[in-house]
Order: sequence, then structure tokens, then C-alpha cells
Amino acid sequence: MTTEQKLAYRYFVSYSGIKLPLKLVNEISEAGLVNRNTYYRGIFDSEDKMLQCHKIVYGEVESEHQYHYYKNGALQLACITEDDEVREIYFNELGKMV
Repeated sequence: MTTEQKLAYRYFVSYSGIKLPLKLVNEISEAGLVNRNTYYRGIFDSEDKMLQCHKIVYGEVESEHQYHYYKNGALQLACITEDDEVREIYFNELGKMV
């Protein structure tokens, strides 16, 4: 990521599916977080690819996904942190898990 690249933080109620990267759904405004106990915060690049996702529960980060992509846009690596344990999942240039 270059320093010129602008990141956008967006907030969501949930996600759908089981494939990575997660597909966040039901976007809400930052103002809409006031009465929510649980939500997802996605960090997106200028091409709208999600780089990082946090599950926020009662104001604390419960889990985190970090995504890295090939130049062709396919997912290359997913780093998932839950309960202080980090898992790395690698993908080939076609987006298939290896």
C-alpha cells in the first residue's frame, strides 16, 4: 500500500457467506453505532477491496481479519486473529486456498 492510497472505514451490521474475504452486509453510518453492541468495521482501499475487518463487541475488538491481494485482485493471504491466536490462510492467484 502506498502512502498516497486513502483508506475508508465503513461499518456493517453483519456478514454473509463463508468464503474469504468476508462479505460485510447492511452498511450503517458511524452515527448508527451508538445503540449497537456488536458490529463490523471494515477498512477498504481506494478500489473498494477490504484490507482489514474487525468484529467489535461492546466497544472491544473481538476478532480481526487482515487481507492481502495479488496484483490481479485475487486474495493472496488472510490473517485471522481470534482469542490472541493468529491463523494464516494462503491462496493461489486464482483465489483457491492452498
